[in-house]
Amino acid sequence: MKGLITKSTGSWYQVLEKETGRFFEARIRGKFKLLKSRLTNPLAVGDHVEFSLEIDDVAWITKIKPRRNYLIRKSVNLSKEAHIIASNVDIACFIFTLKHPETSFGFLDRFLACCEAYTIKPLILFNKMDVLNEDEIQIVQEIKAAYTEIGYESLEISSYSKLNLEDLKNIIKDKVSVFFGHSGSGKSTLVNAFQPTLDIKTSEISGTHLKGKHTTTFAQMHFWDFGGSVIDTPGVREFAMIDVDKDEIQHYFPEIFRIGRACKFHNCMHINEPKCVVLEKLETGEILESRYLTYLKLMEEAEENNAQ
Repeated sequence: MKGLITKSTGSWYQVLEKETGRFFEARIRGKFKLLKSRLTNPLAVGDHVEFSLEIDDVAWITKIKPRRNYLIRKSVNLSKEAHIIASNVDIACFIFTLKHPETSFGFLDRFLACCEAYTIKPLILFNKMDVLNEDEIQIVQEIKAAYTEIGYESLEISSYSKLNLEDLKNIIKDKVSVFFGHSGSGKSTLVNAFQPTLDIKTSEISGTHLKGKHTTTFAQMHFWDFGGSVIDTPGVREFAMIDVDKDEIQHYFPEIFRIGRACKFHNCMHINEPKCVVLEKLETGEILESRYLTYLKLMEEAEENNAQ
């Protein structure tokens, strides 16, 4: 039988049988757990699988189909391990909030690099525009312009005022999408705005630390009435890349790769080499310092991973 993983709680999975539309509670055979990998979970929401039924309609997953792509995060307790967040994604939406909570550029740039690495279309959503004053709106528009110049699509939205929600609906319709952002950035509220019947649990921002509280504890796929689906994920603190070489990282920063073609040395790593055009553009502000620092950090991590 063929199915789609629609929920993952760690030990159990929910599988949707494609032909009948029935959902089954499923487990995996031990052999999946023996696969050598830096990944902590053998299956993820969005995976296409084959499964068989045994007594009491308990499903046993017997095979996983090759993934078209996936996004992963660093494991919470094992820094050298990674956890698959979602697989076979058509579009990954990053929810950026200027405040309540403040989104870090390092988090955004790491997300964009991972999308580049695993061939996933990203979309930056500047959320909570309804709570910003004129100066803050101007800041968002400057950030938006900078990332548009790099080549990334974005949209200013608000779940409460419904700003551009119809445009966003048209973008994600009939696609497998996933929403990412800091806890409290409005992921679940946005899902509820599109489909109130889902009634995803939300939580207020902590007044003490101005950080969001975790409301989603496991990954789950929800199906839109207007076509397509969204994978709701727990708050992700840091994205990760595995099996990536140090010299590949620049390919995942479009502006660095593009400008780097003019460097004196064809194998320039853009760190301290002479006649490095990337470093020159960094000095003039044509390359964002925040993105360059993320670039250096990812190169350092790739070198550490490959040394193990």
